[in-house]
Amino acid sequence: MPRPSPDKTMSLRAAIAAFVHDGDTVALEGFTHLIPTAAGHEIIRQGRRDLTVVRMTADIVVDQMLAGGCVRKLVSSFVGNSSAGSLGELRRRVEHADPAPLEFVEYSHYGLICRYLAGAQRLPFYPLHSYAGSDLPAVNPDIRKVTSPYGDGEQIYVVPPLNPDVTIIHAQRADRAGNTQIWGLTGVQAEAVFAAAKAIVVVEEVVADEVVRSDPNRTVVPAHAIDAVVEVPRGAHPSFAQGYYDRDNAFYRAWSGISRDKEKLAAWMAEWIHGTADHAEYVAKLGDDFWAGLAVGEALSEPVNYGRRL
Repeated sequence: MPRPSPDKTMSLRAAIAAFVHDGDTVALEGFTHLIPTAAGHEIIRQGRRDLTVVRMTADIVVDQMLAGGCVRKLVSSFVGNSSAGSLGELRRRVEHADPAPLEFVEYSHYGLICRYLAGAQRLPFYPLHSYAGSDLPAVNPDIRKVTSPYGDGEQIYVVPPLNPDVTIIHAQRADRAGNTQIWGLTGVQAEAVFAAAKAIVVVEEVVADEVVRSDPNRTVVPAHAIDAVVEVPRGAHPSFAQGYYDRDNAFYRAWSGISRDKEKLAAWMAEWIHGTADHAEYVAKLGDDFWAGLAVGEALSEPVNYGRRL
């Protein structure tokens, strides 16, 4: 008879309180899809300060965390409002140090992936060819060259390992132990989790062990790499969760105007983050009709027969 799995479930409030501390390096990953927005909002509510935030595609949730006064340093390979405009708070800080400067460290997408890989594999650096001809090494002194040890004298670029204090990801589902399943568009969730000292997974739903075991190949992150499992339905909004709800394109289009104006941004933060006790209240405030507009229909995959010994 199998041993019972450990139960790592907790509230989002408790998980952020336990694993995110002032001054930490916090990775928030999810590429367009499954962005851990609810976790970012809870970090703001809890008033975390002086964070180094790592996010390959720094977007609305990073802009909001900047507006919440949480972020001292940003490590990223893209900044922007996902093809829908700009990030007003980020631009003010980078361009005018208003209301405070932001230390910004830039890599390419693949360069940041390589940093996660080096961190996950506990390597001292990770080599890559793609910085040849790039201007990035001129602005980022941590992008360096080493000589191949195999006698041909080749010079190759390397990047340092990245080991966040905590990585936070969003996913469709996990069991209570933390076996995490994702489908649809994926990013570097697994690499970012394995690189970190601690990891939180926020999910649309916590499911029985049998559900995960019925489709094991969909498990992107295994339980032993996860420290907390948090069920937060619709916790990726305004991004989407494949099979659960669609992307809120209207919000993305509206964000540029909101964040461009300091007063509008402050009012939005006061109403939607500081003015809500948690993400459940945020979801309820948007209303049933709103969520009906983001509903998705079924697009079921074919069943898979994994087989078993008789």
